[in-house]
Amino acid sequence: MAKAKTDAPAKAKTNPVMRYLRETRAELAKVTWPTRQEWLRLSGIVLVVTVAMSFILGVIDAVGAQLMDFFIYR
Repeated sequence: MAKAKTDAPAKAKTNPVMRYLRETRAELAKVTWPTRQEWLRLSGIVLVVTVAMSFILGVIDAVGAQLMDFFIYR
């Protein structure tokens, strides 16, 4: 008796690296990139917040150091 063909058509094996690169490119095409004006505005906000937080944390650190000196060396 002849053996019936039940195997589904074999899918061509794709290189995982090439598949990853192809899918990454497809996802990047879906991204809505900011305009130059939006990019500059948002970057400015990030820089201002970073500088402000650095100043605040620096003040807190200086006050903490002074308190430690006061309590340790009094």
